[in-house]
Amino acid sequence: MTQPVPFPPARSSAEAHGSRRRPGKGWAGKGGAGHGWVWAAGIIGAGIPAGLLWWLLAPGGQNLISGNSALSPGTNSEGWLPRDLVLAGLFVFAGCLVAVLLSGRRDGGTRRLLLLSVAASAAAAVLAWQTGVLAGRLLGGPQDTSANGSVAFSLRSLTVLVLWPAAAAAGFFVLRIIGLLRASVDQEQDGGA
Repeated sequence: MTQPVPFPPARSSAEAHGSRRRPGKGWAGKGGAGHGWVWAAGIIGAGIPAGLLWWLLAPGGQNLISGNSALSPGTNSEGWLPRDLVLAGLFVFAGCLVAVLLSGRRDGGTRRLLLLSVAASAAAAVLAWQTGVLAGRLLGGPQDTSANGSVAFSLRSLTVLVLWPAAAAAGFFVLRIIGLLRASVDQEQDGGA
């Protein structure tokens, strides 16, 4: 019978860099998450192209996904759900991409960087939403929103905003579990040889 393989302990940010923690270096210093703010700014900045892409792809915007001209005007309520779903799909993809990139970083196992990534993903989701709405106002035609505010290019379900940070956290968790399982299998194979 083989003995269970102990899981490696979670690394602190100082251990991830292979250095001792220096007082006063916090989140952005070399003793902390190291370039964590640059990483977070990159995630937040991704919200702008995501919002523009939402406007280009979704009904009520340029409607490039369906191409159905009946869904193009905002007065057609059948286009409101697909408009939200396009943004939801973009957010899930972006969150998974953040998780993959974070797990591939040498210092990606730190809790601080994970929390910073999730917070930046939440900010990026809000920025993407507002960018898409602004693109709809500036690049789309004028809309009469007296009957319903959703006639203009907008987001009806604000819960969609949670998908980017949730996908980043869940994706990182899944990748971390897969990495731990692979490490335990490798240790068992090395121990049995």
